[in-house]
Amino acid sequence: MSTHSIPKGTRDFNAIEMARRNYIFDTIRSVFKLYGYVPIETPAMENLSTLLGKYGDEGDKLLFKVINSGDYLGGVDEKVLVAKDSARLLKDISEKGLRYDLTVPFARFVVQHRNEVVFPFKRYQIQPVWRADRPQKGRYREFYQCDVDVIGTASLLNEVELVRITDEIFTRLGIKVLVKMNNRKILSGIAEIIGEADKIIDITVAIDKLDKIGIDGVNKELSEKGLSESTIDKLQPILNLGGSNREKLEKLKVVLTSSAIGIKGIEEITTIFAYLDHLGLSTQVQLDLTLARGLNYYTGAIIEVKAKDVEMGSISGGGRYDDLTGIFGMPGVSGVGISFGADRIYDVLNELNLFPSETEQATKVMVANFGDKEEIAGLKFLQTLQQSGIPSEMFPEPSKMKKQFGYADSKKIPYIVIIGSNEVESGIFQLKNMLTGEQELLSPEKIIEKLK
Repeated sequence: MSTHSIPKGTRDFNAIEMARRNYIFDTIRSVFKLYGYVPIETPAMENLSTLLGKYGDEGDKLLFKVINSGDYLGGVDEKVLVAKDSARLLKDISEKGLRYDLTVPFARFVVQHRNEVVFPFKRYQIQPVWRADRPQKGRYREFYQCDVDVIGTASLLNEVELVRITDEIFTRLGIKVLVKMNNRKILSGIAEIIGEADKIIDITVAIDKLDKIGIDGVNKELSEKGLSESTIDKLQPILNLGGSNREKLEKLKVVLTSSAIGIKGIEEITTIFAYLDHLGLSTQVQLDLTLARGLNYYTGAIIEVKAKDVEMGSISGGGRYDDLTGIFGMPGVSGVGISFGADRIYDVLNELNLFPSETEQATKVMVANFGDKEEIAGLKFLQTLQQSGIPSEMFPEPSKMKKQFGYADSKKIPYIVIIGSNEVESGIFQLKNMLTGEQELLSPEKIIEKLK
């Protein structure tokens, strides 16, 4: 076995995989552009001061830190080294980290470029992120996110638009999904009425794991965080609330009557559902009170998308953040966004065999090579094909037809143009369909017309 390998949780991608990934990126990008979003990019590395404290304690642990250049241990106090205090040592040897997501760098970008952007600012970003997580199915240490955010407006029409974008993307990809929604204000209201308002972060982090560790696991974690047994008991009916979206909201109104923030959350999500009811989306949208999304910066609506036909975690998620830019010195700017996990979407499409066959065709037609005069005629026609916008290539050396056909077949090239001595003289070429085996004599103009 080769000693040269890649780090766990990362992957190489071959030509077919890249073609499929680009199909996902192109589909998502086209929808983002359709809704008026513009692209930006941010560096792979951010200052740790930008990243730390934005994702909660668990998120901070998953940040990849970058060691300072040069003699990074030169200025470190000997006592720190002897004490083996990694947290204290980190401050002296690392100032940067790989980005954990695209939302926090986006907030930093908005603050840094506030005089250049027009608000509301609608941006999309398709770039890799890194998390020091335990690699497993559907979870990687390096993966791509496809984010779309609008910042500078608190209008709930933006949440509605994000659901529409989600519906459009997954309809185009052919994936049946369920969109789950909740509101952080509702969760704050729940924490308030059970008498644990100061433990909202602990509660949301725990219940966000319900799908992974089950209700008993969630209750155990809540107990470990200091919630009493009676308090945890009060939470159970809410976590298990059933019925339609409207029925759940009506029951919640009664439960959260004494919580102003809880009622505000109910009003917001009721408004969003009312808008969606008029749009006739093909995607089901469901109120899920166990949905918390563990990121600290969410303040309003939260969204998670799950594939219906594949056992996998969420393939998309996001929410409203009212003051993320405030951390960087620009308070009071509300934003909302959603992120599409390209790698998990890839796994879903692959498992369900939903990739269109044409995504694997980089070349549409190959010009066969017979050498001498035929080669010159083939080269000239290749140039014409490419100038006509038809992806094409010429076999690089004169070879037996069996070898050239084998090459085209292995690359899934659907057509071959054959230009032998007779074809050079007549100016009429043979076009072979590799799928059907059909072969016909056509003028160069007719071949281009047919291929287009």
